[in-house]
Order: sequence, then structure tokens, then C-alpha cells
Amino acid sequence: MHNVSETLNVSIIIPAKDEEESIPELCQWIVRVMDDAALTFEVLFIDDGSVDNTWTEILKANLMNPAFKGIKFNRNFGKSAALHTGFKAAKGSVVITMDADLQDSPDEIPELYKMVTEGGYDLVSGWKKKRHDPISKTIPSKFFNYVTRVMSGIKLHDFNCGLKAYKSVVVKNISVYGEMHRYIPVIAKWAGFNKIGEKVVEHRERKYGITKFGWERFVKGFLDLLSIMFVGKFRRNPMHFFGSLGIVSFLFGFVFTAKIFYDKMDSLFISKIPLRRDIAEQPIFYLALVAVVIGVQLFLTGYLAEMIAMQSISKRDYLVIDKVGLKELIHTEQNPLMFTS
Repeated sequence: MHNVSETLNVSIIIPAKDEEESIPELCQWIVRVMDDAALTFEVLFIDDGSVDNTWTEILKANLMNPAFKGIKFNRNFGKSAALHTGFKAAKGSVVITMDADLQDSPDEIPELYKMVTEGGYDLVSGWKKKRHDPISKTIPSKFFNYVTRVMSGIKLHDFNCGLKAYKSVVVKNISVYGEMHRYIPVIAKWAGFNKIGEKVVEHRERKYGITKFGWERFVKGFLDLLSIMFVGKFRRNPMHFFGSLGIVSFLFGFVFTAKIFYDKMDSLFISKIPLRRDIAEQPIFYLALVAVVIGVQLFLTGYLAEMIAMQSISKRDYLVIDKVGLKELIHTEQNPLMFTS
């Protein structure tokens, strides 16, 4: 049995949703690879609200080898939540993420570990160059990869590959939420971790279960891409965005308001030609008023909302109802089983 030492080489984080059939085989595979590579390790399974016997299999794995640990969510929070929680619990100097469905090969782990420790990469992303997925999944994936590559400037072929390796300092200093897990390289870049590499990895056909991909994730992923690009660019100077729009809107309203009042003064004191319609009867008056109000709101509500949203990300907690092999579970009267980041 491979024991966990105080100084861990690798933490392997594996989100799992209804993967009871895959877990026993995956655990045996990981132990064999890590023993051959002489690496100390821990495996953190994050049970993301499974409705089958996934948690039971995780408990069995922990009984056989304490290197296998688990965190169980009370419901399905999504892959990003699972990774975020796993990142905060990981103790290894290098953190590896992979899927639980056996489509990611643990044989890739030693080389990924070397690329981080010896190659000096902050992050290494797997590239499933030859894929075994249905066309309904590969086409959206290629589209996302292309758009993300163009918008972020990061030259990766496969942003969404679950098999990635990170320096510990990277995962401890980024926050992942929504569907942001597919854009972790972008998040890492915005956080200042610029040495990002890529490795061609084996992609295996699904052996058990069914794919979790759906068109809902396609839409959410696109919206999250826009969000992360916006936040990444303007989070430190949000007024560069909101202030610019606010100035344009305010000036638009101010100029037309000034024009309306000038015409009114002209009709009263200079030309003394009555206006055809009073100020309040002119549609442009209301457009100008709305533009001024919007300009002010862009300065105030937009700025404050973005700042509050960004600050709340790092404080986000996910309700955990059980755990195994971990001592970091914090008990409080309000939330007796709350795993906090």
C-alpha cells in the first residue's frame, strides 16, 4: 500500500458525478502509476451530488488506501465548484486535475509532473489531439477553443481538457465558479501566471456511464467566456469601462438638455418666437434625461456591483455533508458541515 507522506509530490483532484463503475478501476490505475513513478500522492475525490453509489466507492477506496480522500457535496454544484473546493484542500506541491470517467489516462501524470517541476511551467494543459467523443461535443469544443484562443492570446488547442497540472501556488490563488473551469488557463494568466504549456495526452473512449455534456453548458460556457474576459481586463480598473460609457451617456444627455433649454431661452428673450411644443412635450427631452440618469448609474451601480461580485467569489462556500480522509472540515453552529475555502 502506498502511504501518504508529510511532503506530497502530487495532489490529484477528481470531480465525480455518478461514476460508481469507474472509481475502483481508476484507483487501481492511479496507484500503479504513482508507485512506478515513486511519487507520493493524495487523491481528492469530490462527489458532486451523485445519486448512485459513487460515495460508497470513495469510502471503500479510502479504507484500502488512506491516500484516497473524499469530499461529498449535498447536491450537484458543478465541476467548477468541485475543483474550487479541491484546490483549497490540496496539499501537494503539484496539483493534477482529471475526470473520473476513465477517459483521462493516469499514465500521463508523471510527465505532467516533470513539466511543472523541471520544465518550470505554472500550468500544463492536456491536449486531446485524437478525441473519442460524439460530433455534438467535438464541434462546440473546437468553437470554444478557437474563440478562447483568439480572445485570450493563450496558444492552447484544448482549454477544456480535464487533465491539467498546476503548481500549488497557482491553484491557491485563483477562484473558479460558474462554468469557469474550462477557462482556468485564462484565469491563471490574469492572476499573473504566464508560463502555460501544453502536452498531447491520450483520450480514451468512455467505458462506463454517459456523457454529462449538454447544450445548456454550451450557452453557459459562452457567457462565462465573455464574463471572464471582461472581469480579467477591467477588474482592477473597472471605471475604465463603466466610466467611459458613463461619460458618453452623460455628455449625450447634457448636450441635448442644454440645447433644449437654449431653445427655450431663445424663444423667451431673444427671438421671442414661441416654441411649437413645451419642453416637457418634446420626446428628445426624455431621451436626454434618460441618458443623464444612465450615465450617473454607470458610474455608481456598475462600479459597485462589479467590485462586490469579485470580492464575493473568494468567500464562496459549498455545503459539504460528508468527508473522508480530511481534517480540514470546519464545524460551526450555523453550518456544522461547511467546508470553507
